[in-house]
Amino acid sequence: MADMPDPAHILAIAPNWLGDAVMCTPALRAIKRRFPQSTLAVAGQPAICALLDGLPWVDRLHPLPSLRGLFSLLSASWTVNEDAQDLAVVFPHSFRAALLARLARAKRRVGYNRDNRSWLLTDAPEPHRENGVVTPVYMAHEYLELVAPLGCADDGLGLELAADPAERAAVRERLAGDGPLVALAPGAAFGPAKRWPAERFAAVADALAARRGARCVLLTGPGEEETRAAVLAAVKRPLLEFPGGGIARLKAVLAEADLLIGNDSGPRHIAIAFGRPVICVMGPTSPRYTDSPWEKGRLLRVDVDCGPCQKPICSTDHRCMTRIAADAVVEAALPFLQQ
Repeated sequence: MADMPDPAHILAIAPNWLGDAVMCTPALRAIKRRFPQSTLAVAGQPAICALLDGLPWVDRLHPLPSLRGLFSLLSASWTVNEDAQDLAVVFPHSFRAALLARLARAKRRVGYNRDNRSWLLTDAPEPHRENGVVTPVYMAHEYLELVAPLGCADDGLGLELAADPAERAAVRERLAGDGPLVALAPGAAFGPAKRWPAERFAAVADALAARRGARCVLLTGPGEEETRAAVLAAVKRPLLEFPGGGIARLKAVLAEADLLIGNDSGPRHIAIAFGRPVICVMGPTSPRYTDSPWEKGRLLRVDVDCGPCQKPICSTDHRCMTRIAADAVVEAALPFLQQ
């Protein structure tokens, strides 16, 4: 990338998935460290902006509705135009995200050469490839490599989020009690292939309550009502719930929890950002995307002949998940819940 004067205005277009957005935080922080006098604005879906809210090095957040259709893209480009004047960093791999940066008239537009969009960007480095095929790398490192040619260096501190103090206080009051607080996240927005069976989450909760006196809080979001109902129907001991509050409350619960047990989904990476240990049950997705040097806990997965397939819906018998027993998850969790 050619030399450039320090930009006064920087727009970062954030990834669309919660986990990816968390893994983007080291790169966002690196941008602000390199350009401390610049205004750093982040644009993304409302949930992503709520996730990044409170970070001291983000100057402005632009919650954007769906970018489907030319009118919505034009409307979004007008919203972010002032903050995109000098530099736009396009973290998503989509054509739409690059088009948004172009419509916002950013002088310099940086993003990976993906989805036939290089002509929309001024700087389009190639993604990692092996034998001409794009290969997975840990997403936090991929994002850091994108901004490295701008002079943005990794500080090695890892993922970062901020939880609202009032929300954390509310969580402590509502979920107070004896025994360790274990968060259960049985959902996965990516698709059902990522979801470990709900009745096994229930079995794990019952076992940890019996063996460690754990207080298990069930975390489900919009669209996960069926999963929530399935867990509650199978569990023998009462689970804690703290409905409402959206992403702000999710962050607060995970910041206060002693352990998270969940699938390879957004809550996993939120917990990592707060330094909480995670027991992650992983099936169809490649660990190379999410193998974090900052993660505490255990990753449980089995090698199967059809995986990792990266499919949201299993086309066979879901063996990558069903071969992971509830007892294995309990045994993995116990060392993190010593009495």
